[in-house]
Amino acid sequence: MSQPRQSRALVIVNTDFCSSDGNAVPGTRRGARREAERLSKTLSRLNYQVELMHNKTAKEIEELYQQECGREHGDYFVSIISSHGEQGVIFGCDSEPVKLTRVFQILSSKECPALTKIPKIFFIQACRGAEFDQGVVVECDSGEPEPDGFSDYLSIPPQTAVMFACSPGYVAFLNICGSMFLQALLKALEGEERHLALNRLMTRVNGEVAFHCQARGTYQGCKEMPCFVTNLLQEVFPFAA
Repeated sequence: MSQPRQSRALVIVNTDFCSSDGNAVPGTRRGARREAERLSKTLSRLNYQVELMHNKTAKEIEELYQQECGREHGDYFVSIISSHGEQGVIFGCDSEPVKLTRVFQILSSKECPALTKIPKIFFIQACRGAEFDQGVVVECDSGEPEPDGFSDYLSIPPQTAVMFACSPGYVAFLNICGSMFLQALLKALEGEERHLALNRLMTRVNGEVAFHCQARGTYQGCKEMPCFVTNLLQEVFPFAA
């Protein structure tokens, strides 16, 4: 019996950064490399052809996505980005920004017809601002919700889902053991939850991060809330290998 055609996964992890003049800048992301390697191995076991890339500049990151337009894909395209970031951008190892809208544009039907009908799923471990989430008390029978900052969500193209590590404007945590978000994703992918539809799987990841993770050390007690944005047109089961 022949094996099903492999889907593709592109994992980009930036751990060491320099300025435009070549000087090193603070902010080495300890723990991110080992986490990305573990994710790559897990995806390989789930029948993904994985390309793991370390410390890529902003230009090189764009080029990696452009190269996907010439690849042969299976049923899904998954990409994990782990780097420094701000709202709407992630940073190359040269500290230059890459707009996420540009990444999505590269993989759009116009620029990448090969991926038109293939669900594209992104997991982005990067800060989206400088605010710290102190957490909230969970209550039942609450009143009307207050206006929030979710109206400025990044628009994404059709057949695309994006899961961010944190809410707009907030930091995403990482330590030598890994990040809250990607560790929760790993737990789901290595367990029976991987068989769930993507929207249900991501809800489980949200719950794991919200209720079972918090920062330690200097930022003791701070929390994080992943955000899932989707423009998929049907339920998908990308990890039910």
